[in-house]
Amino acid sequence: MAGARSSLAIFLRHNHGGFRRTPSSHGHVQRLSVGAVDGGGDRRDGTPSLSEIAEKVCKITRARPRWEATLVSDFPSFDFSDPSFFRELFRQQSNAFLSLRFFRWAASRRDGAPDPGSCELLFDALVAAKSPGAARSLLETTGFSPGADSLERYVHCACEGGQLEDAIDGFFKLGESGVCPSIGTWNSVLKCCLEARRSDLALELYEEMVKLGVAGEANAETIGHLIRAFCEGGNLLRGYELLWQGIESGLIPQYATFIRLISGFSRQGDYAKVSQILHLMIVKDRAPDIFVYQEVINGLCKNGRQLEAYRIFGDLKDRGYFPDRVMYATLIHGFCNIGWMGEARKLWFEMIRKGFVPNERTYTSLIHGFFKSGKVEEARKLFHEMCCEGHGESTWVYNMMISGLSLHGRLDEAVGMFEEMPQKGVARNRITYDTLVQGFCREGKLTNSRDLLDELSLQGVVPSSSSYATLLEKLIELGELQEVKLLLSDMQNKGVELLAGTWDQIVNGLCKWGFVTEAMECLVDMLNRNIQPRKTTFDVLIQSLLQDDRLDDCVLVLDNMFRMGYILEEGTCHALVDKICKQDSNSGETCMAKILEGN
Repeated sequence: MAGARSSLAIFLRHNHGGFRRTPSSHGHVQRLSVGAVDGGGDRRDGTPSLSEIAEKVCKITRARPRWEATLVSDFPSFDFSDPSFFRELFRQQSNAFLSLRFFRWAASRRDGAPDPGSCELLFDALVAAKSPGAARSLLETTGFSPGADSLERYVHCACEGGQLEDAIDGFFKLGESGVCPSIGTWNSVLKCCLEARRSDLALELYEEMVKLGVAGEANAETIGHLIRAFCEGGNLLRGYELLWQGIESGLIPQYATFIRLISGFSRQGDYAKVSQILHLMIVKDRAPDIFVYQEVINGLCKNGRQLEAYRIFGDLKDRGYFPDRVMYATLIHGFCNIGWMGEARKLWFEMIRKGFVPNERTYTSLIHGFFKSGKVEEARKLFHEMCCEGHGESTWVYNMMISGLSLHGRLDEAVGMFEEMPQKGVARNRITYDTLVQGFCREGKLTNSRDLLDELSLQGVVPSSSSYATLLEKLIELGELQEVKLLLSDMQNKGVELLAGTWDQIVNGLCKWGFVTEAMECLVDMLNRNIQPRKTTFDVLIQSLLQDDRLDDCVLVLDNMFRMGYILEEGTCHALVDKICKQDSNSGETCMAKILEGN
């Protein structure tokens, strides 16, 4: 076990530092004698016995708040540091925390190390009282080294309390004392690591198990914990291999272990592994329930394998399973995403016949599918049905409706829904405005778009860069340079950053309308902001500069273009060489050399 400390000690040093180990002085323990006081009845001279004094002290420590200040004066001639007295007090007290308080007080009045027997009694009692923190404090202040059994109980106690640092440090103390923990203790620590979301530590412990040969003693619980650690650590394949190793050894993990692997492989789209695990579950009497198949069907739909999901769905019904609303909703959503509205509607009516009432998610899946398939009227009818059923009056549903209507040229209806929102108490958000701004831009209603952006700003909400981008693109398309400048200034004042793609569109649009100087300035602005232009942006700008006979600027643009790893198209290169040759300037040879070197 000592080797394990090299890797996991880093964790302990960064988390409360572990135990503070003090040199053990057990070889120099001062054994104090009871003296003339025995553990039985009264002495022959009439003084009270050890048991009677312990009984009185117990009553005092229970009833008197600050007994430490007066206890010595109550018993002026008694030696409270006597280990025999503490053991008798402990027996009568039956309270680990009161005993700990007395122990610390008595220890402060004596020199030398405390009695190991008293420490062990107290340590075990604190562990039994589910107080690993107090037990750890006792170890830190006394330098006492518990026995192997006591340490194992301490580790289990710390694990149950979720105190991972204490558990691991106690675990290593076992190893340092030459004791290999039992498989039950290994399992407790592994579980504690996982519950603390430290699968990395669990896997390090597994490496130690292999090194020490303890892995061969693993049971089904161990296998389950390790598979979970591999799954959470992103190594599904290793978890899958460990599952088969366990099965071959006759170790069948809990049901949840199979589910973790199925869920992971479903997300990855590895349905060969999913199928093998499902068959294995059936063979090993861990028959998957409807929730397992929900996970599989959901994964298939997310990976675009709706037909396979539908086939499994049909098989389930044939085998006597009863799909629930979640499974119907998942398949409906999957079919809507790929535009198979016939299959989605069929499942919709089947779900209703089975007595399942559609929820908001199912309604919106179908509405989104109708919009995607161009069936706007069906989408509108379903929305009204949804509202009648008590759903739909939420911001994201209205945003979906406004977006769908706008995309299909029903802008007036979209505006109507926008105006309806405050009347129904539905809040508008930035997405609501963005969606309608883009709708107005598509229709060429730029004034309306600007008005919406101003309205949003008046509410203290900064419009998104995508809203500005849509408006900018339309203004550039129409050649409205002055409006573009005003909008860019407005964005800068509000701290809104342009999207990289919008910068490229601005440069291309300015070149298209002959504003080459402005396009050049825009490119320089991009480079100053560390935004990399597209290659097509360089090509368009170079061609525009060539048309204006601006060779010096061409060289500057080429230099930046080559630095970014782009090369000139053959046609642009020929046009550039022709222009240089016709100009016959002194710098022509230098310019040609740069082109050849860069290209």
